Amino acid sequence: MIYELRIYHAMPGRLPALLSRFQHHTLRIWEKHGIRQAGFWTTLIGESNHQLTYMLAWDSLADREERWGAFLADPEWIAISTETEKEGALVQNIRNQLLAPTAFSSVT
Repeated sequence: MIYELRIYHAMPGRLPALLSRFQHHTLRIWEKHGIRQAGFWTTLIGESNHQLTYMLAWDSLADREERWGAFLADPEWIAISTETEKEGALVQNIRNQLLAPTAFSSVT
């Protein structure tokens, strides 16, 4: 099992629209492709309160490549992405890391 940590820095004033897209569209499309989320967070105290942080759980790098690629190519996702960004981009930048649990981690 590997985990992907993704941090989205929203455009000023666009975090609510980004959260709405995840809640009302993205998660449903991920479910169709078997993409498993391990949690979502917004920043309460920290570097920026314009951030959305989330983690995904993958069986392997090959699993990630297959499922994420299918998601990005999904016509429904492309349409939703285009529609929700009619008034401008939601995300300024994205940082991501692929993480492997240690032998003593509480997650496996």
